Amino acid sequence: MYTIEYILKKAKANDYTKIELETISEAYKFAKKAHDGQKRKNGDKQIDHCLTVAGIVADLNVDATTIVAALIHETYHLSGVSLEIIEAKFGNQVKIIIDNLAKLKKLKLTDDNESSSIYLRKVLVGISEDVRVLIIKLADRLHNMRTADALNEKVRKQKAKETIEVLIPIAHRLGINSIKSELEDLCLKHSKPDIYNEILEKLDGTRESLTSSLEEMKNNISEILTDHEIEFEIKSRLKSVYSIYTKLTTGRKWSDIYDILALRLIVPTESDCYLAVGLIHSKYRSIPKRFKDFIAMPKANMYQSLHTAVFGASGHIFEVQLRTPEMDEMAEHGIASHWSYKEHKSNIQNIMEQKLELFRNIIESNIEEKSDEIFAQNMNEEFLKEQIYVFTPKGDVMELPNGATPIDFAYRIHSGVGDKTVGAIVNDVIVPLNYELNDGDIVKINTSTTAKPSKQWLKFIKTSQAKNKIKSYFSKKDRENYITRGKELLEKEVRKQKLSISEVLSTDNINKVLKDLKISNYDELLLSIGSLRYTAVYIINLIFEDKKSVEDIMLSRVSKISDKKPSYKNDVIVSGTDNILVSMAACCNPVPGNPIIGFVTKGKGVTVHKKDCSNVKNESNRLIDVSWNENLSLTSFYNVKLIIKTNTLNNHILEIVTKASLKNVSITSIKEFNMGKALDYEVTVKVRNNEELDNYIEELNQTKFVLEVIR
Repeated sequence: MYTIEYILKKAKANDYTKIELETISEAYKFAKKAHDGQKRKNGDKQIDHCLTVAGIVADLNVDATTIVAALIHETYHLSGVSLEIIEAKFGNQVKIIIDNLAKLKKLKLTDDNESSSIYLRKVLVGISEDVRVLIIKLADRLHNMRTADALNEKVRKQKAKETIEVLIPIAHRLGINSIKSELEDLCLKHSKPDIYNEILEKLDGTRESLTSSLEEMKNNISEILTDHEIEFEIKSRLKSVYSIYTKLTTGRKWSDIYDILALRLIVPTESDCYLAVGLIHSKYRSIPKRFKDFIAMPKANMYQSLHTAVFGASGHIFEVQLRTPEMDEMAEHGIASHWSYKEHKSNIQNIMEQKLELFRNIIESNIEEKSDEIFAQNMNEEFLKEQIYVFTPKGDVMELPNGATPIDFAYRIHSGVGDKTVGAIVNDVIVPLNYELNDGDIVKINTSTTAKPSKQWLKFIKTSQAKNKIKSYFSKKDRENYITRGKELLEKEVRKQKLSISEVLSTDNINKVLKDLKISNYDELLLSIGSLRYTAVYIINLIFEDKKSVEDIMLSRVSKISDKKPSYKNDVIVSGTDNILVSMAACCNPVPGNPIIGFVTKGKGVTVHKKDCSNVKNESNRLIDVSWNENLSLTSFYNVKLIIKTNTLNNHILEIVTKASLKNVSITSIKEFNMGKALDYEVTVKVRNNEELDNYIEELNQTKFVLEVIR
């Protein structure tokens, strides 16, 4: 059990200042008073839990702020201590950490069907400001899992599910291995107790002989290193229950698992690591393909070590890891230990910021997607699955999801590099931009100042970061295009009405329109015109509604009539006239922009079809030429029926409606059809023209759950 004396001793060893030590003592007294009389479900005092959480984070060599926050982390949640009091006593940083921890406390997977990635999104939001929130959360969960026997079976399994699917992957990404490995064993114990106990029994049955072999191998290696005057510390252990379980789940039998025994050698320098592994290989036969050099090629969570496996004492296979004390600290405590590295602090702080940036990119991706399922897919591909490690030509390591491409690599370097990418060279060979990178590849990106991103890239890239940057580029580009188009439409209409641009678009007139429409600035007004939210005619009428009389406007229009072509009222003109009853065919739903043909119906005027409509392609006698009115009313809407085929049984109505609203398309009806392996949707939309319809269909086709959109 941890005590405040142990925590203070640990803090002193990390050179905390006198003020920091006093603050830790004060935090303990504050928590003890706040939790006075409170007990946990297992009967322990609540203050003992706070001490344990603080002790676990202290063992990670964190800063004083983290220990203080760990000691008082439940005073707000359980004892009702206000955030204002916490801030007044312990500062703003502690208050923010406590506030985020309280928010995370409310989160849980509600049932077995809820995606862990959805829960993970909420966790990431909570830790994206300060990684210390996660460190305390992990320590809190570790102690809760150690004491989970006091909970009922359903709650234990639920906590194990949350931990194994959500918190452990984050701990892995941050390199906090000491907590990660114990949590894995505890999750297996509570989620699959029968399997856990079976493995434990088998280990116990052979523990004596395995321990004997381990001691023999430990002594032999110690003798080798001593003979060669290499200083060392040696640790030995049996592989964890969870590690053995993962091997069994791949189809291996118990009798096929040889590498249950592990040794760790901690030597003073990098060169000692290589010298020691060479000496071990000279004495014991190594296993091919099991040697890995993570010193020369560190993982992105800064893990460094030499790994090898050899046939050793009693015919057993031993896994041997070799590292320096600094590497060992980083391997066990990961980013949590960055405060203890005074000389390398800036480098480790930079790595921590990269991790938080990864979290932020994933969150931003979900905001863009507005879909929990797409977010879950992104998380599964980018965060929870196996990662690869590739190099820049200068030797910098980049961590990417399996299947990532040179485009993902380019955007991981910098958005400016990604936007200007024109080609890639992998291991001195030119490759296409959709080439899937492999572990250890050396990647060089070729750029051009005139290059631009391509929407085609969205079809094969893997990382949220690249997707966000590309979508942001085109969103900005579309905005610029709409503003330019709006300016052109407005000025064209002014000229068309034979008015002065400088007079009509004066500062006073523009400000009047902005006020009337509650628009913030002129660019937003032009954007509204360019995206067809408002017409140029409507804006000009707003400007002059209180400056021109009706008679003036009529006289102005009459004076221009001789210069104009005949004016038609209807959207569709039939053989040069619009004095005929016209209706749109329900079979093909034509919209402005589609080539059209008229079909004369008895007593019902003319029905307008798309020219390629199968219902009129064999007709000839009753077809008549029709055309869209050039001065088409932008207030007319046309119904179009779409069939959306998907690849999932999950409900996507919300995403379909959201995509429509983003493109200013109205949905009048939506029907869902269960096709057995997936859901199809019949959607009726209202659009003003074919461009709006095509934009909406393109938006749907870029969505991962959509297989096809049929009109």
